[in-house]
Amino acid sequence: MITGLYFVYTATVGYKDSKIREELEIPKFAIERQNRESNPIVYTMDKITVNLDGYPRRIIQTEISLEMLDEKGFEEVVDLGPEARDAIVRILHSKKFDDVETLQGKLFLKDQIASTLNSRMNEGVIKEVYFNEFIVQ
Repeated sequence: MITGLYFVYTATVGYKDSKIREELEIPKFAIERQNRESNPIVYTMDKITVNLDGYPRRIIQTEISLEMLDEKGFEEVVDLGPEARDAIVRILHSKKFDDVETLQGKLFLKDQIASTLNSRMNEGVIKEVYFNEFIVQ
């Protein structure tokens, strides 16, 4: 009975609010956010040339840069190397000219590349995909 009274007391009247850890962590997150914004980590892939799907046959040539959240992502993308390139080639090969002609199509393509590569990564995260060169002939 004494043990029960102790638990009731500590849960009601004797309850002491623990320190809020979030308030202590906010300055650390602000410093980390500034470091990320000031030093973007970008990996530029070699040029990729692929045939687009559909007729008449068209060729797409692109150079892609991937912006990472941290060094872990950079190292992981470099380690993926051919696997990441193959995933991008498969995505591009499945597209038709009408899919990549418009700005909206290019934005959708960026999102698709980022989500595909992020699904293959364990720890790193791709924040943004940039097209340094995008030529369709």
